[in-house]
Amino acid sequence: MKSERDIAERIAHDRSVRRAVTRESFYWFFHVYFSHYVKYATAPFQKEMFSLLESDIHQTLVFVAFRGSGKSTIVTMAYVLWAILGRQEKKYSVITGQTQWQARQHLQNIKQELERNDVLRGDLGPFREERDDWGSLSLVLSNYGAKITAASTEQSIRGMRHGAYRPDLIVCDDVEDLSSVKTLESREKTYRWFTGDVVPSGDRETRVIVVGNLLHEDSLIMRLRKNIEQGNLAGLFREYPLLDTEDRSLWPGKFSDEASIQTEKKKVGSYNAWMREYMLQILPEDDQLVLSEWIHSYETFPSQEELPFCFTVAAVDPAISKEQSADSTAIITAKVYGYAEKRRIYILPYPTNQRLNFSEQLETIKRLAEEHQRKITLLIENNGYQRALVEMLEKERYPVKGVQNIGQDKRARISLITPHLRSGMVLFPKNGADALIQQLVGFGVEKHDDLADALATLVTYCVENNRRSARESLELFVKMNPHLQKYDPGSLWNKRF
Repeated sequence: MKSERDIAERIAHDRSVRRAVTRESFYWFFHVYFSHYVKYATAPFQKEMFSLLESDIHQTLVFVAFRGSGKSTIVTMAYVLWAILGRQEKKYSVITGQTQWQARQHLQNIKQELERNDVLRGDLGPFREERDDWGSLSLVLSNYGAKITAASTEQSIRGMRHGAYRPDLIVCDDVEDLSSVKTLESREKTYRWFTGDVVPSGDRETRVIVVGNLLHEDSLIMRLRKNIEQGNLAGLFREYPLLDTEDRSLWPGKFSDEASIQTEKKKVGSYNAWMREYMLQILPEDDQLVLSEWIHSYETFPSQEELPFCFTVAAVDPAISKEQSADSTAIITAKVYGYAEKRRIYILPYPTNQRLNFSEQLETIKRLAEEHQRKITLLIENNGYQRALVEMLEKERYPVKGVQNIGQDKRARISLITPHLRSGMVLFPKNGADALIQQLVGFGVEKHDDLADALATLVTYCVENNRRSARESLELFVKMNPHLQKYDPGSLWNKRF
């Protein structure tokens, strides 16, 4: 501590020492030029952020931290400036937000510091404000030949340059919100913007920093996390909830005891908001039918000794239109093992989910049946024009069963299979079922739900088949045991199941 006080003393009185120390250390840069933001003792997680940003090891960093943690102040304001002034010597920084207004607000915060912070202005100035050909607002730091530009997810940043420099630092701060992550279409749009515009806009040495919160299992941040953890993206993901797994505060200087945490919680007022924004837990909407933790996966099929194989089944949800806004034809196939409480339904990977006309649907179903040597049960909705599909397949002796869903809407049908999803009766492949899982977890919000509806048909059939098989076995058992014949098989069934 004495050494740190000595450094602080020399920094305060000697400009050359101040510039030398702050050039090498982002931690000191922040505590010198942004000391007016330091109202509490710096937390260990914040020191880790300073260290990771200061280091040149990771080109991609993803930070998720609780509301009020100072993440935007540290990354989007202070680090952007240190990356120019400090030894990293960045020449063209781009700050992106979800909207142009949000991005410009980040730039405005930097501008205010440069205007009102006398020490910072004296060491960094002069600077000027300009607009470029993209209509983006920029600040130019003449002493360093550097530029900072504000952009949004609504615009492409590919091709942006500052003289000979392409963006060498890109900061993405809260580029998603609860509305933008609701639909797969919107999430895909953000991901395409990041991979198709943000990353290609830089160069080999460009650093990308993403700051935000956990809003959805399939959000940009969660996709980046998955890519990093699977080794598909070189980078580092860090998550900082307010309380760790043992309910200890990650910022003891600000939240030192239970009383201070409870006070903060009362300010929020909403349990969902508290868990999402402070504890970094992704919570479902109140009307969500299927939770992500109910999705059980498998890697291999069971052996005959573990579970006997029963049959293969496919559920078809036909759609008549090929318009872009129309539903798609969905076909889900599964292998079914075991009986009674040991029944397991193994969903096969890569289900069909395409816009097909009638003849294409017919050929696709036939091809599927032939792949399984016609040893498969084909379940097809028997309502309206779909009846023609059933009749044509029956005529050619394909193993088809017409099913009717009259009197039930999709939500009711999917609700009926949720206990079987939750119990683990239904198992999904590790890979190849992403679209199906997204439709299940996002049912009611996602634009399409054809696969989810086909799954409801398939699981309902497998469960009903299981009950029939079990009841038939019970009736046979009663017949073979005369002392049980005084009991009605139906009453025995009800007691057992």
